[in-house]
Amino acid sequence: MKLVFATNNKNKIKEIKSLLTDSLELLSLEDIDCYKDIPETSETIAGNALQKAKYVFDNYGYNCFADDTGLEIDSLNGEPGIYSARYAGEKKSAEANMDKVLTKLEHIDNRKAHFKTVIALIIDGKETLFEGVAKGEIMLSKSGSKGFGYDPIFKPDGLDTTFSEMNTEEKNKISHRGQAVQLLIAHLSVTP
Repeated sequence: MKLVFATNNKNKIKEIKSLLTDSLELLSLEDIDCYKDIPETSETIAGNALQKAKYVFDNYGYNCFADDTGLEIDSLNGEPGIYSARYAGEKKSAEANMDKVLTKLEHIDNRKAHFKTVIALIIDGKETLFEGVAKGEIMLSKSGSKGFGYDPIFKPDGLDTTFSEMNTEEKNKISHRGQAVQLLIAHLSVTP
């Protein structure tokens, strides 16, 4: 079966391709000649993931899945949430986004937060959602050089290191995206 991952992020494609069975042929947006900036106008993370998957299914006719991720901080009423990638502006700068979070939390004691990833899968028109959540807290400053996005300021519960201080294998075992991907893979392994 051919399955499109509605992304052009080569690292995400490579990571998921290594986890899937040989019976699935994973394609990127580039592989199906989709070079459009797929809209993400939903008010929820799940809605954005589903919107991207439906766009590919409706316009290109491929079974597909898409993901969306957000960082939700308790004391900021769930910000940045669906705006995580562009929290500090449309340039989508991870450094600027982290700086904005750290500034907003400067005099706040409650630094509890969680990452949420939702993967929306559409096979033959049937929609299925998979969710992963990693609970933790926002650090006082950035730490670590691995990962991407908010990883240098997010420390998962029960650990003394940020996501950015972990190698990919360690992070994937406990991360929000890792959890959602494992649910997707388990579902695909029983799908005829």
